Amino acid sequence: MSGDEPCTSGALLARAIAGDTAAFGALVRRHQRSVYGLALRMLSDRHQAEDLAQEVFLQLYRSLTAVESEDHLSFWLRRVTLHRAIDRLRREPKYLTTPLADAESVASEAVETDPILERRLHGLLEELAPAARAVVLLRYQEDLDPVEIGRTLKMPVNTVKSHLKRSLSLLRAALTAPGSGAGGDGSTPPRPLPSGYRSLI
Repeated sequence: MSGDEPCTSGALLARAIAGDTAAFGALVRRHQRSVYGLALRMLSDRHQAEDLAQEVFLQLYRSLTAVESEDHLSFWLRRVTLHRAIDRLRREPKYLTTPLADAESVASEAVETDPILERRLHGLLEELAPAARAVVLLRYQEDLDPVEIGRTLKMPVNTVKSHLKRSLSLLRAALTAPGSGAGGDGSTPPRPLPSGYRSLI
């Protein structure tokens, strides 16, 4: 589909809804990195994230007429990705995960951080319940406010705030514990937190 890549997502969406498969393919290419990255941060497994991303875009193809605009498309993709990831984690809470280097390469910004601390933080996130993990990722990596998080997850705002408060208390306590490397008791020099999480401590 030569010349289609410069089109806006809104124009591509309209053409995809009209049955243009090439336009749908261009939409997938435009959004696949963000969908895969979010799935990977939730699941911490490259193959699981790839499978989930394929499921999301298959569902999108079947639900195109329900997507109303370019902004709604981004919202729809984020919501479906998270709900499918939460369902997977609830069904298979103990599946083995691969190292998180893949997630870091997809999600991180170009900031010098300590890889040991970054892995520690990702490990702590994996210990959160699926819904709580989704709330924390949306707040600190997707930069959504509690109201937007509630809309995305179909969750009351008070529940979102409760998840954030409880999860951040757990993460803060773990990151500042003696020997954590985050400057808990002064025994280990403080390390810079990964981008997006610096307000935790």
